Amino acid sequence: MAWLMSALIVTAEFGRTDFAWLDGLRRAHYPPERNRVPAHLTLFHALPPSAVDSARRQLALASSAPPPRAMIAGLMKLGGGVAFRVVSEDLDAIRADIADHFHGMLGAQDAQGWRPHVTIQNKASAEEARTLFATLDRDFEPRALEIAALALHRYVAGPWETVGRYPFRGAA
Repeated sequence: MAWLMSALIVTAEFGRTDFAWLDGLRRAHYPPERNRVPAHLTLFHALPPSAVDSARRQLALASSAPPPRAMIAGLMKLGGGVAFRVVSEDLDAIRADIADHFHGMLGAQDAQGWRPHVTIQNKASAEEARTLFATLDRDFEPRALEIAALALHRYVAGPWETVGRYPFRGAA
């Protein structure tokens, strides 16, 4: 488990407008002492550090296509938090291709079913989570979500160190 301290994390990055909105909500509702990374959509939580070169190649290949279509389709309860549920057949296909490439190297969390989401609040009290869920749910309407890039990060005892960013063809 020591390799988890430098595990590789793969995320999808949002377009500027969506990032500003989601990260603003995250900063407003995530306990500040625990909010060490900006709003993101995780595709893989812990690829082994030895896979960095292969991961770079896979992300460069995947991002050579136009940006994936995606939607924020609803809210998810996380026990002590709230997330937006993301639906995207395009991202599902990208993740499946990358997972296939790293078959046998995925940890349990990454090998199980993928539930794409953007966490807005986590590690809060149950009451805080219920209140935020009700507030967000009251005015929720599904909306398109711009995916601008894939990113590769290294876990460094809490914060992440960005190893590479791979914009989709035609994305900002």
